[in-house]
Amino acid sequence: MNNAKEDQGSGVGVLDKAAAVLGALEAGPATLAQLVTSTDLARPTAHRLAVALEHHRLVARDMQGRFILGPRLTELSAAAGEDRLLAAAGPVLASLRDHTGESAQLYRRQGEHRICVAAAERPIGLRDSVPLGATLTMKAGSAAQILLAWEEPDRLHRGLHGARFTATMLSAVRRRGWAQSVGEREAGVSSVSAPVRGPNGRVVAALSISGPLDRMTRQPGRLHAQAVIASANHLTEVLRRAAG
Repeated sequence: MNNAKEDQGSGVGVLDKAAAVLGALEAGPATLAQLVTSTDLARPTAHRLAVALEHHRLVARDMQGRFILGPRLTELSAAAGEDRLLAAAGPVLASLRDHTGESAQLYRRQGEHRICVAAAERPIGLRDSVPLGATLTMKAGSAAQILLAWEEPDRLHRGLHGARFTATMLSAVRRRGWAQSVGEREAGVSSVSAPVRGPNGRVVAALSISGPLDRMTRQPGRLHAQAVIASANHLTEVLRRAAG
């Protein structure tokens, strides 16, 4: 790995130094003294850059207070893999729709909302229709539960403010690996969702089916959780293979 002294640089000094800090952390957690040694930056400079990168979530701290690579890098990596995810999602959603008889959707979080990035609608009869590109709340619905349940504690607790679900419900979601909602997002609509994970294990999307309460019942997970989990796991495996 090139350090700041060896790298000829881009000509934008502050970016080169920030890249040196991130490059040093690629090897694992580092104290400030270790950052100084591995980057050849002055101690005040290394500290100022590490703290600034921490503000943007590109750097974080571990339990011992050492600097580590931050969660924002994982999110950017996940976004880079979105094309692979969407390419695989169409057939998986169609198969899930045909198996369950309900409309299927794939959601990704974008800030304080979730976006429907792929969908396969039930062709006939009463159905829950979520258009491609629709922006939905992160405060209600089984997909919102999935996208929030595995977040870092501070983001999770912020996300619970005003939500139709509770921390106890999200704990149950993490334990069983799927979520359900009955009339949370829209009266008369039930849904079941499961997580799609990136190669590093982070949840990058929520795979869902949704339909009328009369057909999906007040316990939709009993009917459909296993099918939704299997489809979500298939997409997780696609991303794992693509990264390998």
